[in-house]
Amino acid sequence: MSAAIQVRPARSAFAQYRHSLWLLTTRDLRVRYSTSFLGYFWSILDPLVMASIYWVVFTQIFQRGHVGEQPYIVFLLTALLPWTWFNGAVSDATRAFSKEAKLIRSTKIPRTIWVARLVLSKGIEFVVSLPVIIFFALISLATPDPAQIHPQAIFIPVAIVMQAILTLGVGLIVAPLVVFFRDLERAVKLALRFLFYASPIVYGLTDVPGWLSPILAFNPLSGILSLYRAAFFPSELQWLNVAVSAVMCVVILGIGLLVFQRTIKTVLKEI
Repeated sequence: MSAAIQVRPARSAFAQYRHSLWLLTTRDLRVRYSTSFLGYFWSILDPLVMASIYWVVFTQIFQRGHVGEQPYIVFLLTALLPWTWFNGAVSDATRAFSKEAKLIRSTKIPRTIWVARLVLSKGIEFVVSLPVIIFFALISLATPDPAQIHPQAIFIPVAIVMQAILTLGVGLIVAPLVVFFRDLERAVKLALRFLFYASPIVYGLTDVPGWLSPILAFNPLSGILSLYRAAFFPSELQWLNVAVSAVMCVVILGIGLLVFQRTIKTVLKEI
């Protein structure tokens, strides 16, 4: 009987957390798109424009060389769309507390929700943008090198979970520290710009020189992106990178929770 009494409050707390998280996430999405004429298309416009630019540069100007695989537009989108999720959530995390300081101070819900809702809302935008990849894959069927979906597509949910863990961990580190160090917001933007080129987005893991591969493996996005790309390009799946990424995702989440727990009381006084 006592065991049952102990379990119910835990379940209730979890249900309340999940409900509050969903309410804040849907509110963010409504606010973002309710007054937007293009609505959903804004979530795919940025990666689509970037993919178009890189497609022109690498296939028309530089004749692609040995970078990536064909069809290159599908190759790009399989990494650009996940990157947009990560980049958007981490960038927004730098303003997670300053943007809604009054609401955060006046509510008693767990403060991790204010970071988790950013990860979830950007994650939903990512999921609803996936049909764009299918669209270009279908168009490529009329080309000499069509995109073909492979059994490795079953790993996409694994990649999504890993990326959610990684993004949440980074967000939990960044969000409170920016309150104390305002320059960190600009530093994060610079770090994200560097990370874009340090991640296999415009190029693939098979394009990386042998001496650089072990170093790139310690970029947690490396293994995650290889899981996404494997759906169309199985040669991009490298299990060593995936294993290292999985460990790093868990470690970064642990560090994020620790930093957040140690700083949140001071953060509430500062905002």
